[in-house]
Amino acid sequence: MSTAAPSTTGQDRLWSVDEHLEDILAAVRPLEPIELQLPDAQGCVLVEDVMVAVSLPPFDNSSMDGYAVRVADVAGASQEYPAALEVVGDVAAGQADLLHVGPGQAARIMTGAPLPPGAEAVVPVEWTDGGLGEGPVHGMRARSLGPEQTSGQVRVYRSAEARAHVRAKGSDVRAGDRALEAGTVLGPPQIALLAAIGRGTARVRPRPRVVVLSTGSELVQPGEELRSGQIYDSNSFALTAAARDAGAIAYRVGAVADDAETLRSTIEDQLVRADLVVTTGGVSVGAYDVVKEALSHVGDEDEAGSGIDFRKLAMQPGKPQGFGSIGPDHTPLLALPGNPVSSYVSFELFVRPAIRALMGLVDVHRPTTRATLAADKALTSPKGRRQFLRATCAEGTVRPVGGAGSHLVAALAHADSLIVVPEDVESVEPGTEVEVVLLG
Repeated sequence: MSTAAPSTTGQDRLWSVDEHLEDILAAVRPLEPIELQLPDAQGCVLVEDVMVAVSLPPFDNSSMDGYAVRVADVAGASQEYPAALEVVGDVAAGQADLLHVGPGQAARIMTGAPLPPGAEAVVPVEWTDGGLGEGPVHGMRARSLGPEQTSGQVRVYRSAEARAHVRAKGSDVRAGDRALEAGTVLGPPQIALLAAIGRGTARVRPRPRVVVLSTGSELVQPGEELRSGQIYDSNSFALTAAARDAGAIAYRVGAVADDAETLRSTIEDQLVRADLVVTTGGVSVGAYDVVKEALSHVGDEDEAGSGIDFRKLAMQPGKPQGFGSIGPDHTPLLALPGNPVSSYVSFELFVRPAIRALMGLVDVHRPTTRATLAADKALTSPKGRRQFLRATCAEGTVRPVGGAGSHLVAALAHADSLIVVPEDVESVEPGTEVEVVLLG
């Protein structure tokens, strides 16, 4: 894994958002395909087309509880002049030995049961007397609970056209059809289809394993006592949830204190279960920016481009960023800033696309739209920076939520989108159409 060389050098060089993202996506490769059992393949991406081996349904079957009949035998049937048919027996779902329905005969049939030879249609049980001779019935009770006859006579009060209430063989999918295309994400309906056509496994790219850890001696785990100068660790919880939402298997590591050696050893211990490592905090220019201290010189001398490159991006929030690879397998690592909003916005812009790329998806980005800005006053944005503002978006209108501060977690919790203010725009008036990134 390597990182693209900047067009200029020096610590003061500003990378654009697009340059940083392109660098990440150029380096991240989809995970190798594996064969997984269906329950384990949920959320994974197919790497090959799946063809139908057996038609679905595999045989003509009844869509109703009722009676399998010949069309001619119920022609003209009515309440006043019902058709009286001989019941030759039951046809249940899963039954292999089928009855034959001849002239003047009917077979009691259950939903999903195969249409017996000779029968041309199914009349719902509500169109019959259920074999009781007491007028129309409202349903078919279990044999052990009711007196309906499995033999004898049934009166039918309505006619039926050919194939009425019959699910035709192959009416869902036919043998030889393509059931699912390569690139499909396997959700519950897709898993159901694979099982229905007899596939017990699927060849997929596995869900990426993402390790998330936050840094800072001031961080305390929720539920513990909060002392002077301490804050609760929210970043690791937020980003672990965001990684899972993106499709990854995510592991949260408790906050690591501001010690470079401890951080290095913690990350090295986690590499055994990581396809991607995400850190938050310690990437700026402070004296205790431990991630930068710990990872600036971890590159492999024999591997060009390995190691972590710390950068300044022309964006707000999220100016300080780090990206590169670490460990013997050159596991990609993204180092995000520590302020909660900066961290989350950075995840959406850079980490989420990396996760989706590891999955093998073509479209790795959140959807965007255009909406009209609704605000009490003009929005201001720093010159030369692409700004991302938390917002709510509905019915073509977008409204900012909270201020621009990168520490405002409460506002983030109420946002469902991000307003994008381009680098060359310093003020956006209410009523202006703006670009919006939809977060959910």
